[in-house]
Amino acid sequence: MIHWVHLGVQVKSAEDFDVFRKLLDALGMDRRGVEEYKTYRMESFRPPVAAIEVFHRQHADERGFLELTVSDPDTVVEIIRKLGLEIVRDDSDKESTRYFSRTFALRLPGGTIINITGFRTHKSGVGFNGRTTQGHLSAQGLKFGIVASRFNSFIVERLVSGALDCLDRAGVKSDDAIELVRVPGSFEIPSAARTLAETGKYDAIICLGCLLRGDTAHYDVIVNEVTRGIGQSAQETGVPHAFGVLTCDTLEQAIDRAGLKMGNKGFEAALAAVEMANLKKAVVGRRPSAVGKNKAVQRRTSLRRSATQGKLKAVVRKHEKATRERRKH
Repeated sequence: MIHWVHLGVQVKSAEDFDVFRKLLDALGMDRRGVEEYKTYRMESFRPPVAAIEVFHRQHADERGFLELTVSDPDTVVEIIRKLGLEIVRDDSDKESTRYFSRTFALRLPGGTIINITGFRTHKSGVGFNGRTTQGHLSAQGLKFGIVASRFNSFIVERLVSGALDCLDRAGVKSDDAIELVRVPGSFEIPSAARTLAETGKYDAIICLGCLLRGDTAHYDVIVNEVTRGIGQSAQETGVPHAFGVLTCDTLEQAIDRAGLKMGNKGFEAALAAVEMANLKKAVVGRRPSAVGKNKAVQRRTSLRRSATQGKLKAVVRKHEKATRERRKH
């Protein structure tokens, strides 16, 4: 089993080594520093996304031995020109707007040929100009409610620690900005989360728990109800809820997701809560007052309860009518 792979690129001269390093740095790759050895020098670069592509092409010597695939070829061309490098071939220049892709080659001063291919966002080569709305990851000025299950506390406490660590790193410095609520088990999480959300005091609710599969259908019933309840609470109250309830087959799987090789899902849930809370503020435009939020939540709750009571009364009336009819006969 291969655990990692490094791809090596050999250039033709020391000058090409320095120029190629400068080019990769200009393209935004994460550089690790030059390592000096007796017979050679090297530096590792880490791209955002990496893949190994194996291919065969006729007349390979004419096209060079190094292939790079990039996300924005037109921008790369501008960077290459600013670096003063020579483009020896361009199969689709910027003016040929009918092409979705752009393939070109450049020659380093020492003779090394590099082939670069990329796909444009639009035919014109212009990126997406529409407005993108997203939540930033600063929790300053926000308040969070955390609902944590006491059942399987061996796992849940690690999730709670991860969530608190995330909020601290995101800028929450006051203890008043976080309220931690304990419930008996995961089944009680949706009810407590809704109660916190309906107060209108919190920008987001973080739900943390752990469910382990057993020998009966109890696991499936609880998982479905907890998931449905948390989602319904978020939709009906309008307060973002982050789902940090582990649903695992084994204890080992839960341990891996509570701080080991699969990360800490409590940390991830808190990070999602921060982003969603800021996204709501960005979409709404301005944060309503707590009084306004309370009134809106209370109005929705009252309407929901009235509808439930109305259905119950209708069922009772129908039952009483049927009982009277049976007695007549």
